[in-house]
Amino acid sequence: MSLAVLAASVPAASRAGGFAAPALDKSVVRLPLEKGISPSLAIQCMNLRANLHNMSNVGTLPLSAQVEAMLGKKQPLTEVFLFCNPITAMEMVAANLDFAAYLPCRITLTEDDKGRYWLVMLDLAPLIATIPAHSSLRPKAEKVKAILDSIMHAGAAGEL
Repeated sequence: MSLAVLAASVPAASRAGGFAAPALDKSVVRLPLEKGISPSLAIQCMNLRANLHNMSNVGTLPLSAQVEAMLGKKQPLTEVFLFCNPITAMEMVAANLDFAAYLPCRITLTEDDKGRYWLVMLDLAPLIATIPAHSSLRPKAEKVKAILDSIMHAGAAGEL
């Protein structure tokens, strides 16, 4: 199942913390971790898949751990992973400064209010659609999207 199809199959209210947010549910893709896949295994598999495709993990934001430290109260897991293909990123920004707002590509591992884990990222398809079909950047952007989809699938399925 494609990530875009999966995103459309999750009710909007469940994707937006219990309230409908049409703009948000159309701008992200979500993939649940498969049964038996722990967050730590998902993280390991995402990083291995990223390495396989020469996609750099340029940072991690352990958001829930930071908030726990600040408030002294357990938080649902939320960790943001920052991936980048530096050459493509620079080419995109050189072509249009606004692309910088999408850098680096982020995949977030988060826990919902039922204790289920999800991988969430921006849907890059609308952004890619703004790149002219004849542009040499379009296939590069499509390749980055395909790699990010692969990274998410690897994490969700626990595939190395």
